[in-house]
Amino acid sequence: MINNPKLLLGSEWVSTDTTHDIVDPYTGELVAQVPVGDKALLKKAIDLAHATFALTRRQAPYERAALLHDVAAGIEKYRTDFVDLLIREAGKPLTLAHGEVTRAATTFQVAAEAARHSAGEVLDLDAYAFGKNHLGLTRRFPIGVIAGITPFNFPLNLVAHKVAPCLATGNTMLLKPAAKTPLCSLLLGQVLLEAGMIPGQVNIITCSNEDAALLSSDPFIKMVSFTGSPQVGWNLKGLCEKKKVCLELGGNAAVVVHDDANISSAVSAIATGAFAYAGQSCISVQRIFVQRSIYNSFKENFIAHVRTKIKTGNPRDAATVIGPMINVAASERILSWINAALQSGATLLHGGKMEGSCLPATILENVDHAQDIYAQEAFAPVVTLEPYDTFEQALDLVNDSDFGLQVGIFTQDLSRSLQAFQTCDVGGVLINNVPTFRVENMPYGGIKDSGFGREGVRYTMEEMTELKSLIINSP
Repeated sequence: MINNPKLLLGSEWVSTDTTHDIVDPYTGELVAQVPVGDKALLKKAIDLAHATFALTRRQAPYERAALLHDVAAGIEKYRTDFVDLLIREAGKPLTLAHGEVTRAATTFQVAAEAARHSAGEVLDLDAYAFGKNHLGLTRRFPIGVIAGITPFNFPLNLVAHKVAPCLATGNTMLLKPAAKTPLCSLLLGQVLLEAGMIPGQVNIITCSNEDAALLSSDPFIKMVSFTGSPQVGWNLKGLCEKKKVCLELGGNAAVVVHDDANISSAVSAIATGAFAYAGQSCISVQRIFVQRSIYNSFKENFIAHVRTKIKTGNPRDAATVIGPMINVAASERILSWINAALQSGATLLHGGKMEGSCLPATILENVDHAQDIYAQEAFAPVVTLEPYDTFEQALDLVNDSDFGLQVGIFTQDLSRSLQAFQTCDVGGVLINNVPTFRVENMPYGGIKDSGFGREGVRYTMEEMTELKSLIINSP
């Protein structure tokens, strides 16, 4: 067990009278007992972040960039520790854990480069007679204290996607990591201090959901950046009133495989995109639509690939693709959804039963669209297979969802690619790739119930700043 983890307030590590158990989702063993903050501690952290903003807002771009580069180096320095924590608190398979550490370091590197370039423009005010002899400039400025609320599934890189843009723009942050996976955030706090962060710029406090309501009401909080469930996210947006809000919520991502696609590469990509880390990602493949003429061939190849290439089990095994579900409640929920679909007439092609704390890759077809396993976010290693006749029908099926995060389209036809880009009600269209694909510098976010605003380092930096104009009369 990890001894005495503490919360970060300024440069001080603090304990509380109340603790929360962190349990290894694969073994069930106790990993740590993490302090739980209360409203008083949250308020103290918010006030400190507000006071610290007077310093961080005046940092020069080169100073912010240097700090971010040092944080990236610190993440690499503690790579072994981060990987161990990702396995122990999140059940993330070893190879994927290393990948997350690499991506987190990259996120800070991308932010370091972006910090050097202040976004703005020269305004052509004299393009109109009324603006004659006037010069206009715009520049983006930091807004103050940002509340960052992060989920369990990427407890390092999704934290990085809030913290790095915050540092790059000169804001300050109160970070509330997921109760299930706070240890990576706390280790990142150590990295931030060692890199020379101004104490108080990022404060890391765990707390109950009830106490977290303070983040939506405190006047010093200028923005809430939330990644998590749609139910919590939209409720939070309603509470924030005049604050800026960025929401990264759920999905039930689809892929379309047309008859001109490379089936072999599509099968491999889709299997990984659906089942890696037990499908516990909002952009994991959940719905697979295949043109009828190649449907049976795809199905046979897909099932064969899953049986031979998608290993389930111990996350410390480098060959493992599917590790444990995050907890028993998540396992029970997804099993109930699978059973409900089967009772309504669905066919089980593979998986469907727990193996210890793990659910092997599960493939269903003939699924009624009213079933939760089709219409809601599964957040599990489960996919539905369905044939279609025309490409237009496939795009209609993609849009038959309350969510709109990303979609994958497998085709060699440029006109179909552009048609999908025009038609699909999503935040991102990926051609010959799965919706699970994400690079740290691309815009990321969805429409409909999938979110509000955009992440991706530069785009988050825009969300975390306000545009200000300078107009000079020079007669």
